[in-house]
Amino acid sequence: MKITSVKETQISDTPHKVDVRKLYDTEHAQAVHITLKPGEALKPHITPVDVFFYILEGTPGVLVGDERITTEADNLIESPRDIPHCLYNNSESLARILVVKVPKPIKELRLL
Repeated sequence: MKITSVKETQISDTPHKVDVRKLYDTEHAQAVHITLKPGEALKPHITPVDVFFYILEGTPGVLVGDERITTEADNLIESPRDIPHCLYNNSESLARILVVKVPKPIKELRLL
């Protein structure tokens, strides 16, 4: 059994410049943990694979295509491949999101 601690996982250097930690990275799928402080956001981008966002904590905003919502903990939001999306935190509290990409992307994301 392999156990991965979010707190002990190194922050990845991404174009978004926020706390992104790869928790699971195999040839078939990838899962990352994102922490957004108040006022932080990902840059809008396109991912070449299907993605889902599971909200662990907070009330982040989610943009998928031309739909923009504010959501809350214990919600799962789907973002189909090749559709612009981003996460942002306009609240006063921390937001934590588990992002799962299936299959694991072999091409890089494309910033908009």
